[in-house]
Amino acid sequence: MTMTNIELKRNNHENAMSLIRRFSRKMIESGIIPKVKGNRYAVRETSKLAEKNMKLRRLTRRDEVEKLKKLGKM
Repeated sequence: MTMTNIELKRNNHENAMSLIRRFSRKMIESGIIPKVKGNRYAVRETSKLAEKNMKLRRLTRRDEVEKLKKLGKM
């Protein structure tokens, strides 16, 4: 994510609420808020090692189930 700086200076006779409102509007216009909200629930890709381990687990479990079915225990 690229860094974006938003700088506002308080105008003469401007109260704090209008300054906050201007800042909020600038944040929305810059697109920072949608980016952050979009990344909030992002899911990482699983590593090759984790995929390999999951596949091995599946294969061993499948073999166990087949063995139990042959023995009539399942």
